[in-house]
Amino acid sequence: MIAYFEEARPTAQSELKYENPFQLLVAVILSAQCTDKRVNMTTPALFAAYPDAAAMAEATPEDIFHYIHSISYPNNKSKHLAAMARKLRDDFGGEVPSDIDDLQTLPGVGRKTANVIASVVFNLPALAVDTHVFRVANRIGLTRNSKNPLQTERELVKHIPEEKIPIAHHWLILHGRYVCQARKPHCKECGLTEICQWYNKHVNVLDVDKLIC
Repeated sequence: MIAYFEEARPTAQSELKYENPFQLLVAVILSAQCTDKRVNMTTPALFAAYPDAAAMAEATPEDIFHYIHSISYPNNKSKHLAAMARKLRDDFGGEVPSDIDDLQTLPGVGRKTANVIASVVFNLPALAVDTHVFRVANRIGLTRNSKNPLQTERELVKHIPEEKIPIAHHWLILHGRYVCQARKPHCKECGLTEICQWYNKHVNVLDVDKLIC
């Protein structure tokens, strides 16, 4: 798996657009149950109005809602962003912390978001598990019977070399987003069929072009 992705996606990275750690944190919070494309359409105006934690800390949820109303769950995310910015200002000097536990004290930041920031910004061996990573890892056979994202994360980090963990997060997300899709995986475009347990279990009994799972 690693050898394939090192050749096929040697520079895999987040598709969210940002210029600093604060902007990435905001974008990742907004991306929950929302596409990166929609987030990237929304954040330019938001960042122009609130370029850093200090500026956003002065905003009300209603102020922020004006900029993110087209995002999924804008009411809750507006509240989270306002509270997150205030906590960054008051407890962390306006700077995004690198510690995963510290990150999870911020409103709107769970383990997945904390791991994204730790790996993307600080290049730490933290592997965020979203629906794409969870699905792809299980389909290929990188994990066995993992019941939730935390179990998947623990299994993956046991077997992926520490220095590869930050990029492995992007490998699996992008593979799930464009190749190993939920309803109709593009198995004919996949370079992992030789090792993919799901493919090798189903390919001899189903038409790959019609697979829906």
